[in-house]
Amino acid sequence: MEIPFVKLQGNGNDFVLVDEMGGLVIPDEMKGEFSRFYCDRRFGVGADGVLFLSPSDSCDVRMRLFQPDESEAAMCGNGIRCLAKYVYDSDITGEECTVETQAGVMAVTMSYNAEGGFTATIDMGPAKFSSSEIPAKGEGDFSMEYNGLTVYAANTGVPHAVVFVDDVAAVNITEVAPGIRSHPVFPEGANVNFVQCDGTDSITIRTFERGVEDETYSCGTGSTASAAVAHHLGKMPSTVHVQTQGGPLTIKMNKTVTMEGPAVTVFGGFIPL
Repeated sequence: MEIPFVKLQGNGNDFVLVDEMGGLVIPDEMKGEFSRFYCDRRFGVGADGVLFLSPSDSCDVRMRLFQPDESEAAMCGNGIRCLAKYVYDSDITGEECTVETQAGVMAVTMSYNAEGGFTATIDMGPAKFSSSEIPAKGEGDFSMEYNGLTVYAANTGVPHAVVFVDDVAAVNITEVAPGIRSHPVFPEGANVNFVQCDGTDSITIRTFERGVEDETYSCGTGSTASAAVAHHLGKMPSTVHVQTQGGPLTIKMNKTVTMEGPAVTVFGGFIPL
């Protein structure tokens, strides 16, 4: 048996996509193990996660994301852009679609520019800052002190810790981030973003992702959370340009938060089972 797949990336955050629109391909109880094996960059395809695309009773399509540690994430901003590119290229949807996720319904608009580059804009819904919604221990908007750092947090589909620093390149992320990621104040754990404010409307970030348990080139929900916290604290305006290691994203905050960025198809193939 061979399973077709497509490899896509959004700002260097890469995914294996398995199309289950025509029926179940990987049994639900095997999805975590499948993701652990095929996310491996030496023995598998290599990816930060596996996207499973399937029909939805309430939306145009449904997205599930399983990570290298076999856990399922409720939402992924870069992943949903990659999934959007696949469904658009496959004529499953048009330039607008709705995607069912565990974090709720995400509305997507997408297009190609004159140079052939694909861009998707995701309505991420409102950012949540209260401790109860992140979730985190405490009351009101979350913040804590950790080893000389002030840690803020927001939920943009999944929980994110946000730390503002003067020089993001100087952060030893593999040393500093795990303690915050697994801090008991976050009962579900948290992704960790280190943020440098650049000028009046731009930030540079680095993200340590829960489930990947390492730094990734980009994190869409992390970029959204970082921009939202910066705006919430009065550090940034309502439109923020985010620079990740994998490229730029634009975050806009009104009644809800939107994230705009690219997605690229890398290659397709077949996985023998």
